[in-house]
Amino acid sequence: MAQVHGGRLVSKALARHGVTHLFTLCGGHIQAIYDGCLDDGIRVVDVRHEQTAGHAADAWARVTGKPGVCAVTAGPGVTDVVTAVANAQRAGIPMIVFGGAGPRALQDMGSLQDMNHVELMRPISKWSVAIPSTDRIQEYIDSAFRIAQSNVPGPVFLELPLDLLMNWADDTAPQTEPFEPPRPGGDPRQISRAAALLREAQRPMFIVGTQLRWSPRREVLRTFADAIEAPYYVNGMARGSLPHAHPNLMARSRRAALGQTDLCFVFGTPFDFRLEYGRAINPSAKVVQVDLDGSEIGRNRRVDIAIHGDSGVVLEQLLAEVGEKRAPEWLATLRASEEKSRAKMAAEIDATTDPPNPLRVCAEIGKRLGREDIVIGDGGDFVATAANVIKLEWPQLWMDPGPLGTLGVGPGYAMAAKLARPGARVVLIYGDGSFGFHALEFEAMVRQGIPVVSIIGNDAAWMQIRRGQVDLYGEARSPATALEYTRYEKVVEALGGFGAWVERVEDLGPALDEAFGCGKPACVNVKIARSDFRKGAISV
Repeated sequence: MAQVHGGRLVSKALARHGVTHLFTLCGGHIQAIYDGCLDDGIRVVDVRHEQTAGHAADAWARVTGKPGVCAVTAGPGVTDVVTAVANAQRAGIPMIVFGGAGPRALQDMGSLQDMNHVELMRPISKWSVAIPSTDRIQEYIDSAFRIAQSNVPGPVFLELPLDLLMNWADDTAPQTEPFEPPRPGGDPRQISRAAALLREAQRPMFIVGTQLRWSPRREVLRTFADAIEAPYYVNGMARGSLPHAHPNLMARSRRAALGQTDLCFVFGTPFDFRLEYGRAINPSAKVVQVDLDGSEIGRNRRVDIAIHGDSGVVLEQLLAEVGEKRAPEWLATLRASEEKSRAKMAAEIDATTDPPNPLRVCAEIGKRLGREDIVIGDGGDFVATAANVIKLEWPQLWMDPGPLGTLGVGPGYAMAAKLARPGARVVLIYGDGSFGFHALEFEAMVRQGIPVVSIIGNDAAWMQIRRGQVDLYGEARSPATALEYTRYEKVVEALGGFGAWVERVEDLGPALDEAFGCGKPACVNVKIARSDFRKGAISV
């Protein structure tokens, strides 16, 4: 037992929860936390914009399964991290945000960067609170980890006034303790009803979303899909949960399946724009919705069976009830649709024309991925193309912002991913628009020895928006969406990284190989051809 300053109490609490990295942009209000981290072996990783620190904390959670942590200074430091917090909340990602604040004695008197952070953060976090005293710092941090991980995960904001961090208090651990978050199973009566529907269904299908990532039983999906013959469509952090070669994993036939199914299971993903608010599902089909948030079930459309529970645990319960299910004719129909769609893609994947076709670029990236590697999508049209082309299987990971659609996540995600999984190749797939958000983070990567490889699909446009804009209004009346074929790789070179410009297919493979082998942050800027692959895709 000893007297330590508040910053040391923060670091001691973080260390109790297994935190090894703190993402931050410096500020006078929070520097005591850094001092504590040095004593407790927590690496302080600094970035060039607070939004990046927030995205890095988000990505740390996605890779490790444990909340990521960031610290930002008062006032604009907190407002800068708002977008990252909102993105994590919408995606259901656990993270802890520390916000600095002026001394309590000067509150509302106009001290430097004084503002009401707690009320600002309340609508976009699971818990937003000012810690009241130095001796309660560890207790509040324990509560923050518990709340961030419980039920549907999400972000928590803790305000730490300057005087709390500078004051001294006893370092005795609080009465609270870290523990694994509980993950509930479904009501046995509802499980039995769902199992009965599944046994009787002729055309069942499964949609599995991000909540599977947080399940202690997440690996059961593969066992379930081996036994229950049906099409499986995975999104968000569930991508890779079934190997790409699994005969029941589908990707390009979802609309056909939704329109014809007689029983649709939806696990851990909402009825939002991705499912046309539930309207994409055959109106006469039975619907079973499983969610960690009971209030989410039935939003936007009627469901037949509501199961409040953990996706993996509920899959185990269903499997125990049903045992086995075969639907060969239904699967054959959807495989035909899947193969037809993939045949159309094949011509572009194999294209040797210049500049390179975007599908060809994505396929070349996929060829170079290993079992532990992580792919990050930061952009619109090119990233959506990559999501359809690149084949993944856990422990490989795909990370994109999720349903808030936040551009600029890439550098923070990439830095955290590389630090969390040092042996992995971390690939950051950019649109040329999104590169401009936080390009200077490559300086932070170079300086701190965090080698990631970025690939820009450069079509000189905000193409996901521009394509529909031109269709509606004509090219002459389509402002704000056209860009230039800018040499972005030279920015990375100037910051001490590797850069390559590619305009020909024959140069693409060598440039990628050099980027992966250079051992430092790299950018391969590829001028890509226009493609109709994404024509008609919605952008709102």
